[in-house]
Amino acid sequence: MIVRRVPAALLAATIGASLAAAPAQAQSRGDHGPNVFPTLKRNLVAAYDFDSPVPGNPAKERDRGRSGTDIDLINGGAAMRVRDRAHRGSGRALQLGQVNPTVAGNDDWKTGIYSPTGVPSLRAYNAAKGATIMGWFKMTGTNPSPNSNTPDPSDMFNAIGLAGVLTGTSNGHDVRALLELINVNGELRVVALGRRVDGGNSQTFAADQDWQSILPMNKWVHLAATFDFDTGTMALYKNGEALPGFYTRADDPWAIEGPPEPDVTTASDPAGIKIGGSFPQNTREQNPCNCRMDTLLFLDRPATATEVRHQYRR
Repeated sequence: MIVRRVPAALLAATIGASLAAAPAQAQSRGDHGPNVFPTLKRNLVAAYDFDSPVPGNPAKERDRGRSGTDIDLINGGAAMRVRDRAHRGSGRALQLGQVNPTVAGNDDWKTGIYSPTGVPSLRAYNAAKGATIMGWFKMTGTNPSPNSNTPDPSDMFNAIGLAGVLTGTSNGHDVRALLELINVNGELRVVALGRRVDGGNSQTFAADQDWQSILPMNKWVHLAATFDFDTGTMALYKNGEALPGFYTRADDPWAIEGPPEPDVTTASDPAGIKIGGSFPQNTREQNPCNCRMDTLLFLDRPATATEVRHQYRR
């Protein structure tokens, strides 16, 4: 019998965490919690504070946005909720991470939901003009992680997954809107990556700044990525301020030139949400994040720079 051991770094990161779920709070769908800027509430599709286990199932996190898209705490269950304050009013945070870097298994701690036929509650991203993904992030271990899908111990994953909405035809990896870190021209960068057409080309907006200065070890940082599929523009923000950056393609990867107008995403329900790595159906390990997250918000329009700043300050 093979006994898998949780690495010391990940185990240490969860010390002090309760192995039981936090008590369920009296909430209604779309209550948004107390920390959402008022102008964002109408467009808040999904919100996760990781203080809200689904009653009777602590391995699922309740959506406090309007869609009611509860997500799975994959492989770690309730132990993934750890006591850590990302901001005032925060209670617990979500611990994510690689578990066995030398084994091509499916035990990494990640979060999300997946359906190959689409998730109907995420219909706001069906034929959508835009999106925003934002939240609090803290690096807690070595990133990027060793590639558990290859035998070479020196091979590393080329990305660190943060949070994204999948395309309608996604196998658990392809995204409609994504905030992550990925290798751009040989250098890891914080990026917003979007895809307007299912199966089509993606566009990437990459931050100029070194990723480790954007996300220093053991420090909470608020990040936001906005996507305007009609104008073909994206933006990144750290702690409420815009991050200078560049597009990795100078052509028209979203195919927005010419009629019809406005340009929207494919009219398909997303296959789900992925947080802390790809394949939320837990069939493959890809791009794990040794990190913590809190107060993740998914909107169906691009937030303005002013709204991002106000949300950070809240």
